[in-house]
Amino acid sequence: MSGWGGPVRLELRMRLLHTSDWHLGHTLRDFSRAHEHAAFLGWLVETICARQVDVLLVAGDVFDSANPPAAAQELWFDFLARLRRESPQTRVIAIGGNHDSAARLDAPSPVLRALDVTIVGGLPRLRSELQLERIVVDVRSKSGERAWIAAVPFLRLSDLAAEHALEAPERGVRAVYDEVFDAIRARMGAGEALLAMGHLYMVEGRISELSERKILGGNQHAIPVELFPADVTYAALGHLHLAQGVGGRDHVRYSGSPLALSIDEAHYEHQVVLLDLERGRLAALEVLRVPREVEVVRIPARGALPLPDALAELRALAPAEALAPARWPFVEVAIELARPEPSLQAQVADALFGRAARLVKITRVLAAGEPKLRPSAVRALADFTPEQVFRERWSKEYPGDPPNELLGAFHEMVETAAQETR
Repeated sequence: MSGWGGPVRLELRMRLLHTSDWHLGHTLRDFSRAHEHAAFLGWLVETICARQVDVLLVAGDVFDSANPPAAAQELWFDFLARLRRESPQTRVIAIGGNHDSAARLDAPSPVLRALDVTIVGGLPRLRSELQLERIVVDVRSKSGERAWIAAVPFLRLSDLAAEHALEAPERGVRAVYDEVFDAIRARMGAGEALLAMGHLYMVEGRISELSERKILGGNQHAIPVELFPADVTYAALGHLHLAQGVGGRDHVRYSGSPLALSIDEAHYEHQVVLLDLERGRLAALEVLRVPREVEVVRIPARGALPLPDALAELRALAPAEALAPARWPFVEVAIELARPEPSLQAQVADALFGRAARLVKITRVLAAGEPKLRPSAVRALADFTPEQVFRERWSKEYPGDPPNELLGAFHEMVETAAQETR
């Protein structure tokens, strides 16, 4: 190649984009998120094209459930097809998360390879041996930069060696990653980067209690950041919806979810992560904010309002005709009550009539100094996570907290039920 100054050496670089936890098919209290997901995926294609991304990393939870609706699957395949049309040089690597069905993600892999899409839905084993050729992925940029990716999907207890599954699952996770890392080190050359993908809960990770299932036997088995040794250039993680680095390491990070998946995630700064590799090094890292298509509103922003004030705030919301229905905000209202109010739901509905709002939650708060309301009048079952229900039931029969081994078995049961019924 030549230019005005004589021969020009092509700069070795690779640009990757890290995202995760799309949860296609998600509903917020029965309200579909399809409009928001379509807007996000459109923005993502435009961003990939504008930034000339070589590799897209999707770190798990592509879908919200193991049996996603047809509309969610259509969003996924439409996205892949559009990306192939508009940015044919972009490679896609996606791993399964704890919400995904490994078999469903893996099924179209033979066809998707033709679109330069690599899917690792579940940990591939053949007669107990890891199929490393499925998990070890090497990628190249147009300039010739080469990188190796340990594409490790969500690991269920059944994926781990029997001696680790219940007693020390974190050791079993480390054994899987170490085997993949060793296989990559044996193949990579000088100036080539080692990257990792994972869908797991790390020590010190901050979770959203309302929307993130506790995985790998519960958060008692959080994985230390030392899982990723010093020669891992970048670890692209999924599962936690709040974008964050782990253990003070900016290059080991969760990209977070692109949408608020529960009311308590309304304040999250949803983002994707753009990273540049140069001759095997992490040359640059940039956070890109995801535009919010639909607002999530809490009235008031903190605390609670007396009923008359709360109803007045609801009536002051924008009229229905101000926004297309698909863009109406999701609303939680927190109301301070001195006593049970049987007509509360009807009063709130009346205040919201003709407003551009979708009510997802009424939070009832006791006025200070007033007699306690029955718990059933304050919180609905939908406000509890499965673990909270389990702990409540345990406390009625036994002293202290349930043992870690029992919690681990409970979470495995919940995960299995979700895979079978969703």
